[in-house]
Amino acid sequence: MKLFGFEIRREGEETGHIPVSFAEPLNDDGAITVGNAMGGFYSTILDLEGNAKTESELVSKYRGLAMQPEITQAVDEIVNEAISVDTDDKVVEIILDDTDLPDKVKDKLVEEFENVLSLLDFSNTAYDTFSKFYVDGRVNYHCIIDPEDIKAGLQEVRYVDPRKLKLIREIDKSGKDKHSGAPIKKVKSEYYMYSENGFGSDKGSSSSSQGTQGFKIAKDSIARITSGVMTENNSLVLSHLNAAIKPINQLRMLEDAVIIYTLTRAPERRVFYIDVGNLPKSKAEQYLRDMMVRHKNKLQYNSSTGEISDARKMMTMTEDLWFPRRGGERTTEVDTLAGGNAAGLTSDENLQYFQRKLYKSLKVPISRLEPETMATFGRTSEITRDELKFGKFIQRLRNRFSSLFTQILEKQLVLKGIMTPEEFAEIKNDLRYDFIQDNYFTELKEAEITRERLTTLREVEEHIGTYYSREWVRKNVLRMSDEDIKEMAKEIAKEAAEAPEEEPTDDGDMESQSNTDQRDSKIVNG
Repeated sequence: MKLFGFEIRREGEETGHIPVSFAEPLNDDGAITVGNAMGGFYSTILDLEGNAKTESELVSKYRGLAMQPEITQAVDEIVNEAISVDTDDKVVEIILDDTDLPDKVKDKLVEEFENVLSLLDFSNTAYDTFSKFYVDGRVNYHCIIDPEDIKAGLQEVRYVDPRKLKLIREIDKSGKDKHSGAPIKKVKSEYYMYSENGFGSDKGSSSSSQGTQGFKIAKDSIARITSGVMTENNSLVLSHLNAAIKPINQLRMLEDAVIIYTLTRAPERRVFYIDVGNLPKSKAEQYLRDMMVRHKNKLQYNSSTGEISDARKMMTMTEDLWFPRRGGERTTEVDTLAGGNAAGLTSDENLQYFQRKLYKSLKVPISRLEPETMATFGRTSEITRDELKFGKFIQRLRNRFSSLFTQILEKQLVLKGIMTPEEFAEIKNDLRYDFIQDNYFTELKEAEITRERLTTLREVEEHIGTYYSREWVRKNVLRMSDEDIKEMAKEIAKEAAEAPEEEPTDDGDMESQSNTDQRDSKIVNG
């Protein structure tokens, strides 16, 4: 099957060995799974609060949700914490310390990673790209190459609206295990469907095929990342803003109710009880209208023309009330309907409850969203648990977002012939990405942990060799792993060999330097 774009051939595909299993592959990328009898393209439907019917409408709903003031403030807090742009440092760097690659290959990988960031223009668009990923819950990039010169690698990386792209995965369910008889499922092919008009965007259209028309694109030519948040049946990718839909709707309804109550109950109104005696119903109604017109004289001033108009026929809910009254001891009466309770109008306990509920759904500490709360910077004992949870949440978002770099880097390395897909798969899980840290609370935590460990080390130093072994101190006090111990010993030995020998000025300096060297040697080298 010839698809638009390029396709990277893997070793398993060339030999015909396709992995098979009785279970379908994990669908956390929003792919639509179809069987052998594929007669067309089927969209996924999600009824979310009775509004969102398709994935396209869901993305549009998220973008509209992000325009709300509270949501906008929360998104800014999250994106600002995850992406920090500094004129001196790079936004993100690749870490290859966990890989066993030669230094020349590592240098080549770092160079190609810089090319990937240049293609994404990440130094200028990092904030916008991460914001799209967080709000939409998915980001798609079309990787463009020169068919005449594939070895030149990627020529351009172009953003694709997620409402116009769908991932399709065909599953072959025809086979059965000859021993157990269980059905065997294997991935037959994967590709994307692209529609210029978008999928499910033609509301009110009678033809269901208009939302499914498009052409197929090879999977390898698209770099796609998702939030990883799925529906309960694992059929649709959701955004992190999905949990805030219900709280924001409830908050808006409550705010509207307060405004309506304020407008209708705040002003005081007059109540006219008109005695109509024994008049027939029709004449009583006519008499009541005459009284209304006679006593109701509403003058309006037009500031643009300077004219004064007399509007006698207009009556609103916030003005006087008129009721007929028949005979008896009580005659015509004018009463006053008091306005709403001022305390009840100004009470905002319900509003505060739903605001806090909204903030919790966004996973942003409430102290960051309340302007009257001042931020305090001190020891970690003063840092709230919400800040620590928020820092971990930001790290999870960064890890998920980093897969975009991994996908584009793989295509770049394979196209240029630097690595094969199989070789990249071996180091894929060892790649690390270091973002500029802007979480001051995390830095305080790490600094205090290091300070406490060094304080404990000084206290147990005199007991080393008597009650504690040096190995135990390194592992339990300094919390060093076996690799850290070996690496630190090598670095200390290297620094000692490269350091120039300085002659001591007197005997006191010589003795002090000797004691320091002996103490360091005991703790580190044993």
